[in-house]
Amino acid sequence: MITMPDLPGIRLGVVRGISYGLFGRPDEFLPAARGIGAGLVRVYLYWGQVEPEPGRYVWDTVDALLRQLDGDEEIWVTVCSSSPWATRVATDFLPPSPAKDPDTYGAFIRALVRHCAGRVRYWQCDNEPSNDLLWSGTADEYVAQLATMHRAVREADPTAAVVLGGCGYDVLSSAEGSEPRRFFDHVVREGREWFDLFDVHLYGDPARVPDYLQTARQLMRAHGYARPIVAGEHGGPVPFEFPEVDSVVQEVFVSAFATPPASQSTDELIAQATQLTPERRAMTALYARMSDLPPRLQMFLHGCPPEWEAKRHRINCRQIVARTVLALAGGVGRLAYWNLAPEVPGATDPYQMMHLMFGKLPILDYRDGALRHRHPGAGTFALLAGQLAGAVAVSRLETPGWPGGYAFEVERADRDRLLVLWDGRDTFDGEDEPPVSVALPWPADAATAIDAFGEPVASRVDGGTLRLEVTDTPVFVSPA
Repeated sequence: MITMPDLPGIRLGVVRGISYGLFGRPDEFLPAARGIGAGLVRVYLYWGQVEPEPGRYVWDTVDALLRQLDGDEEIWVTVCSSSPWATRVATDFLPPSPAKDPDTYGAFIRALVRHCAGRVRYWQCDNEPSNDLLWSGTADEYVAQLATMHRAVREADPTAAVVLGGCGYDVLSSAEGSEPRRFFDHVVREGREWFDLFDVHLYGDPARVPDYLQTARQLMRAHGYARPIVAGEHGGPVPFEFPEVDSVVQEVFVSAFATPPASQSTDELIAQATQLTPERRAMTALYARMSDLPPRLQMFLHGCPPEWEAKRHRINCRQIVARTVLALAGGVGRLAYWNLAPEVPGATDPYQMMHLMFGKLPILDYRDGALRHRHPGAGTFALLAGQLAGAVAVSRLETPGWPGGYAFEVERADRDRLLVLWDGRDTFDGEDEPPVSVALPWPADAATAIDAFGEPVASRVDGGTLRLEVTDTPVFVSPA
């Protein structure tokens, strides 16, 4: 029987990355996450990390995580069923596959949950199972494994919530009847008894966030039920937001993955870093023509011209605010930004498709072996977290006479009202357009406005009306 989890208030969070302690020593990252205001942290753990041999548990990585908790944050663990011995496809990384024996998998989950002793709030069964790079199994097999996890978590910690594997961009952006949509529809239909929270991953055009949330709700509603929605990933910009560069990206993708690997173990990935694989050959060819590529694609490449690097950072800051506020207004109370930092210290490897797609999204980086360097997005995340502290509800306001307007009111416990405003524009070129003059009802005598970059914005209150100039950069307005 499903018991709806209690999700009071709003929590903004971050994802540590797609691995923790798998490619290097499990480091200390939670103080850095807390330092930018994250109250929710999502971490990946792999079956083979914790149980490398039947019945032998190694708790080093789990304990490294638990030692960092101070009790104020919520922890979300995505458990990937990757194992060199217990699953149909032997691997310690990706893609995970179904357990050979469900009872063995259940015993592992119970041991892991009991070891964490109630300190993990959310347990997720694998990630984006409709993506064959992230799940090597059928929809039926995923549902069976989800059911095993749900029973095991309930037995080990009845207060924890089980999260359905993320509903990704492949599902949310595709038409009804597409293969990813059919896969997820089957999971939602057959797995209805085996999860507490529905996870959506909010990539692509931020303006589509309300549509994506509607799709997620419709998937459940079609089968006669509803669950609370959480967002285990959101971030941008990413290349597939820009249709004009899609043909180049698809060309590289096809060249890189004409024959996708059956698995991606850690050893295989390390070996590939020194080999001229099809992926590296395709990415090397892309870099060789960087100067001829559209700036909308150049900005995702390592070593691109500084002007495009700076523009990508500005877009990232705007989207951190826009995606978050749109999701909160859509009833999502838990969100995790993708992602906090690189997986391990050291130089990045830009000759990977994953780097092209997501490699510049981390908002922190290593300096002298610790997460000390903040990219601009970290400052915006911290600013947003501060502005939304105590938030209990976010609602969108009507903007008659302002067709591109995005205006939201934030209800904050024991704090004054907050408005968040921006003008909807082209993601890349919109910042070059002139500001729009906005007038909104305002009950206070004065107002203070600051934008997503932390810069003050001129505003005035005239006869109960707030007046200010708005661009595509979100602005936070509160009583002076």
